[in-house]
Amino acid sequence: MKFMFTIYHEENVLDAMPEKEMQALVDSAIEYAEEIRRSGHYIASDALQPARTARTIRVRAGKVSTTASPFAETKEQLGGFFVIEAKDMDEACAIAARFPPARVAVIEVRPVQESSSRPRTWTRPARSPRGSRRRASR
Repeated sequence: MKFMFTIYHEENVLDAMPEKEMQALVDSAIEYAEEIRRSGHYIASDALQPARTARTIRVRAGKVSTTASPFAETKEQLGGFFVIEAKDMDEACAIAARFPPARVAVIEVRPVQESSSRPRTWTRPARSPRGSRRRASR
């Protein structure tokens, strides 16, 4: 199965990081990508430019509006992503947890709904029962 994990971080924390520490973080992320390439899990990845470079597009009643900002004002901003191959969600989470910058970020893992397996008619995905969220052990 394919999974995407998105990396959210506080840009001001990264901006305040000493250059040597930031370079070590970047180097460890590059080494990690090479590691999951060798393991066969890697499909794609990229970092994103800072949130201040974002544009938000909305189309309402046929009218397009563009805002020069990220979608939401949040403490953490989307900084990058990986698309990986894993046997299940548990393996995908284990792979994502090894991403070195996770120590200064939040990682969200989601299954990819591949277009080749997407039904031609839309149906609402099943919801998890309330209180069924599992917390990852630390």
